[in-house]
Amino acid sequence: MKGAGKVTRYIPIPQPTLLVGPGSSTRLGEAVAGFGHHKLLVVTDAILAKMGLLKGLTDALTAGGAEFVVFDEITPDAPIPLIERGIKAFKDNDCDAIVAFGGGSSIDAAKAMCMAIANPKPLRKLAGYFKGRHNPVTLYAVPTTAGTGSEVTVAAVISDPERKDKIVVVDPRLVPRMAALDPQLMTGLPPHITAATGIDALTHAVEAFVGNWATEYTDGLALAAVGLIFGNLRTAYRDGKNLVARENMALASTYAGMAFTRANVGYVHAIAHQFGGRYHTPHGLANAIMLPLVLRFSAPAIVPRLAKLAVRAKLGEAYERDDDLAERFLEAIEQLNRDLGIPTQLAALQEADIPDIARAARLEADTGYPVPRYMTQEQCELLIRQVLPPAAEGAAKPARKKAAAPAKSAPAKKAAPRKKTA
Repeated sequence: MKGAGKVTRYIPIPQPTLLVGPGSSTRLGEAVAGFGHHKLLVVTDAILAKMGLLKGLTDALTAGGAEFVVFDEITPDAPIPLIERGIKAFKDNDCDAIVAFGGGSSIDAAKAMCMAIANPKPLRKLAGYFKGRHNPVTLYAVPTTAGTGSEVTVAAVISDPERKDKIVVVDPRLVPRMAALDPQLMTGLPPHITAATGIDALTHAVEAFVGNWATEYTDGLALAAVGLIFGNLRTAYRDGKNLVARENMALASTYAGMAFTRANVGYVHAIAHQFGGRYHTPHGLANAIMLPLVLRFSAPAIVPRLAKLAVRAKLGEAYERDDDLAERFLEAIEQLNRDLGIPTQLAALQEADIPDIARAARLEADTGYPVPRYMTQEQCELLIRQVLPPAAEGAAKPARKKAAAPAKSAPAKKAAPRKKTA
C-alpha cells in the first residue's frame, strides 16, 4: 500500500470542472442535461430529499429533457448492503450515469457504485488501489457539506458492517466529471455539523502539509485551505446563512481535498477510521477530537511546518521564532475546537477496545501514510486513552495498569530525527 500511495503523487489525476457560487447546482443540472445521458441516478439521502434541496438540480434536468430517478437511501458511512441496493436501482432503471448529491457519504457511496457497476465483483474485492479493470460509470457531484472534499478526491470510503471496518476504494478515475460548490445548499446545516465538517477539512489540509509527501503544489493548496478555514469557519458556525463564509468553506474543503489526494493523511485519519468502523462515529467529529492530540505528539518533528501554518492562519509573523509560532498554532487548534463545541472525549470509546484500536490505527498509518513521527503501541494507546470518557476510564481502572498521559509541552526548536518503531 505504501508503494502504491507513493505512486499517487505522480500519476495523472483529473480535476472536475468546478461550478462555484449560489445556484451552481442548478447550473450543473443544466450542463448535465445537455450531455445526452439516457437516464441518471441521483444518489442522496432521505433528509435532503424531504427538505427540497434537490429541486434546483432536478428542475434543471427536467427542463433540459434529461430523465432521472432518485435513490435516497444513503446513510452515514454507507454500508455494503446499501451500496448493493443502489447498484440494483441503477441497473433496474437502465441508468447510464450518476449524480451524487449530499455529504461525503453520498458522494463516496456513488463512487463505489460507479466502480462496482463497471467492474461487477464483490465490493470487498475492489478495496485498495486500482482494483477496477474498466472505467467507472460517469459521475457528477454536488456536495452539501464543506468537509470531505470527496468531489475532487480519488477515494471512496464505505463501511463493512460484517467486519466492523471501513473499505477504501482508490482510483483516479473515481474523480467526478463535474462538481458544483453551491453555498445555498449549506445554509441550513446545523452548527454541530458545520463544526465537525469544517475541522474535517482542516485535518485534511494540516495532515497533507505536515506529512512527508508534501510538495510545493500540495503546500499551496493546504495553506490556502487553512487560511480560509481560520477566516471563515467560526462565522459559518455562528451565522449559517452567511453565503460568503459558506462559499469560502466549500472552497477550503475542495482545496484540502486536492492537497491530501496527492500528499495523503496521517494518524488522525487512521484513528478516526477505527472509531468510525467500530462505533459509527461521524468521520468529521472523530477527526476533530483527535487532531489536537496527534499534532501535539507530532510537534517535535514538524516545528517549521507548524510555524508556517500559524503564519497563514494569521497567528503571527514569519520573522518570529518557529517554536513560538508552532505552539501558537497548536493552541489555536485547541481554542477553535472549544469555540465550535467539539467534545474532548469520545462518548462511545471503551477502555477494553483501546489496544485493538491502536494496533489497527498503527497498521493503517505505518504502512500507508507518510506520517512525520511514528508511534509505538504504548504511545498510541496513551493518546487514544486521553479521549476516554471519565465513566469508562473510572470503571476500567482496577483492570488496567495506571499510566500518566503525556504532558502538554511546547515543541522543541529542532525537529527530532524520525525513527520508525515496529
